[in-house]
Amino acid sequence: MKLTEKQIRRLKQRLLAEKAEIKHMDERGDHFGLSGSFRDSTGELSVNDNHPGDAGTEMFERGKDIALNERNEERQEEIERALAAMENGTYGICAACGKHIPYQRLKALPTARYCIEHVPDPGLSGRRPAEERYLRPPFGRTSFDKRDDETEFDGEDAWQVVEQWGTANTPAMAEDPDVYSYDNLYIESDENDGYVEPLESFLATDITGNHVLVVRNNEYRKYIARGEGDDSLKLE
Repeated sequence: MKLTEKQIRRLKQRLLAEKAEIKHMDERGDHFGLSGSFRDSTGELSVNDNHPGDAGTEMFERGKDIALNERNEERQEEIERALAAMENGTYGICAACGKHIPYQRLKALPTARYCIEHVPDPGLSGRRPAEERYLRPPFGRTSFDKRDDETEFDGEDAWQVVEQWGTANTPAMAEDPDVYSYDNLYIESDENDGYVEPLESFLATDITGNHVLVVRNNEYRKYIARGEGDDSLKLE
C-alpha cells in the first residue's frame, strides 16, 4: 500500500531528528575518542613498552571507536538517501521488486530500501579478490592450453614441475577414487609425458633395434587391462 502524506511527514521528522543528533555528535569533535592520539589515551610517553599486552585494552577501545564512527557515517548517508528519495517521490518503493514497502517496516526502519522478501544477505559480498582478474583461466595469462599458435613451456608446465616436489595433498584426500599414489595427484597427471602413444612408454629396443624390451610400468598394465594390442605383449 502506498504511503500517505501524513505517514511520510512522520517518517521525515524521525529522519531529520536522527540527522540532527548525528550532527551534534560530530560537532562535539571527539569522534568517539578518535580526535586524541593513541599515546594520549594510554598516558605513556611511548607506546613501545616492554610488554605489548599493556596497551591491549586501549587498542581494543580504539578499534571500537573506529567502528562506531564508521557506523555513524554510514547511518548519515542512509538518512540523506532516504530524504532525497522523499523529495523525488521514490521513497518507500523496494529497490529490488519495485513494490511499496509496508509502513510498519518503515516505521521500524525509516531508511529501509527493500521489502522483507528482498533484503540482501549481509553475509554475502560482491567484492572479489583482485587476483581473480589475473588467475582466470587457471594459471592466468601464462596458460596456452587453448591456443593453437603457442606450444612453448607455459605457466601450467612450470607448476607441474614444482608440484612434483610435493604438496599438501594426499591420495586419501583426493576426490578422484582412482588416485592411488602421490604421482597421480599432479595436475593432468595422466598426461603423456615424453611420449605420444601409451605403447611408446613401455616398449624399448637396443641401439640396433633388434632386442625388444617390455617395461612393466603403469601404462603397460592399463594397456593390457583394456585389452588393446597383440596378445604377445602379455607377459606372465
